[in-house]
Amino acid sequence: MHIAIASDHAGFPLKAVLVPWLEEQGHDVVDLGTHSEESVDYPPLCAAAGRTVVRGEAERAIVLGGSGQGEQIAANKVRGIRAALCHDVWLARMARSHNDANVLSMGARVVAAAMAKEIVTVFLDTPFEGDRHAARIQQLSAIEDEEAGGRPIQ
Repeated sequence: MHIAIASDHAGFPLKAVLVPWLEEQGHDVVDLGTHSEESVDYPPLCAAAGRTVVRGEAERAIVLGGSGQGEQIAANKVRGIRAALCHDVWLARMARSHNDANVLSMGARVVAAAMAKEIVTVFLDTPFEGDRHAARIQQLSAIEDEEAGGRPIQ
């Protein structure tokens, strides 16, 4: 699977663990930064991860920060993104199966590396159930279209 990943300085240590692990699992990883623990603003990095998914250059994305909250919010500003903050396996499963989330957000100050790997595995492996949930995803897309003045996603 093609996966984009981005983090701020607080998420960098977890990203440094996840990138090689994902590659060992056979995934193609696009690392959008940051590349150190030097302070950096997360919104442009998380938006870039979301845009990579929307453009079809990655199937999913992962965004990491201290709590994951701001990163989730930033990614969700990109039209077509459904970013989910998941700090346990159950949330990751629900985010994918019910919400067809395409971006996973986690907090490196909340989730240990071993748990993060479990969460990522579930997030990547869980299919969207569709059915009654598909109508809700269409409603979310309709809200995005309304907010964008009816313009199509580019």
